[in-house]
Amino acid sequence: MNKIQSLLSHLKTKWQIQNNWDFLMINVVFAVAGILIGFERKPIFSSLGITQQTPLWVKILIYVPLIVPLYQMNLLIFGFLLGQFPFFWEKEKRLVQFLFRHPSKKYKA
Repeated sequence: MNKIQSLLSHLKTKWQIQNNWDFLMINVVFAVAGILIGFERKPIFSSLGITQQTPLWVKILIYVPLIVPLYQMNLLIFGFLLGQFPFFWEKEKRLVQFLFRHPSKKYKA
């Protein structure tokens, strides 16, 4: 088995995916959500007056609370449209649990 097949097999096992079609659709969802966020970011930054001259730290402070949740919503929307909502919903629940866990508790991957 070559390295690519090994990687694909590992991801399918990790994600508990049974067939290649679901694997393909999940990757299409990631791709479409990622491309779309690039288009969505521009008007949001523009409406907030963020330009190329805006310091990077300001862009990051805006990006994290506004753009990251929008990307997560894109994943859920396109996951639903392409029949992969349960996969992305489980990922979102785990992300929220990770973000809002008690600091003294360890996260189990």
